[in-house]
Amino acid sequence: MDSYHRGPFTPETRGRMGQPISRYPVPSLDALPDDLRTMFVAVQEKAGFIPNVFLALAHHPDECRAFFAYHDAIMLRAASTLTKAEREMIVVATSGVNHCTYCVVAHGALLRIYAKQPLVADQVAIDHRKADITPKQKAMLDFAVKLARTPEALTEADREVAKAAGWTEEDLWDIGAVTAFFGLSNRMAHLTEMRANDEFHLMGRVPR
Repeated sequence: MDSYHRGPFTPETRGRMGQPISRYPVPSLDALPDDLRTMFVAVQEKAGFIPNVFLALAHHPDECRAFFAYHDAIMLRAASTLTKAEREMIVVATSGVNHCTYCVVAHGALLRIYAKQPLVADQVAIDHRKADITPKQKAMLDFAVKLARTPEALTEADREVAKAAGWTEEDLWDIGAVTAFFGLSNRMAHLTEMRANDEFHLMGRVPR
């Protein structure tokens, strides 16, 4: 018997409406290596569910480990001056450029929660220049979106504009690192036809 779900799907491999969360086989929790199973259960206990990106990428355990190690290094870097909300703004804006539904939905939920603004994620995903964010944050997203959309066109002038808005050269590294990492994430989501958890759609939209 192989380690993947075949035939009838469990709730772990399909959303509430019955759609598969990935076009690739999704391992059951029992079939995961111990370290990944421990990580997934910890996430489930904290969030109340396991985000589908964990389950989908577990198709290749070594890559899954590397993905989340790099994710944490970028998104949880204590020395960064970017706030959690600003990092999520970058993810949402650049994922919108890359037409990645999974990341817009999942990280849009995190952005709404961290920013405590129920409208901001939709605004940033569609057109950050018209979003209810600060001029400095708009300059940050101008830089990130250009790097995501046309990296070869990024110039010294773009760096100077961002610096004039208050960002440092080290900040630009952080902005670029988030943009680049989620370029990878966006493309894996497209490749796997990854579906966002239903729970993400409503998170942070109304006061608790």
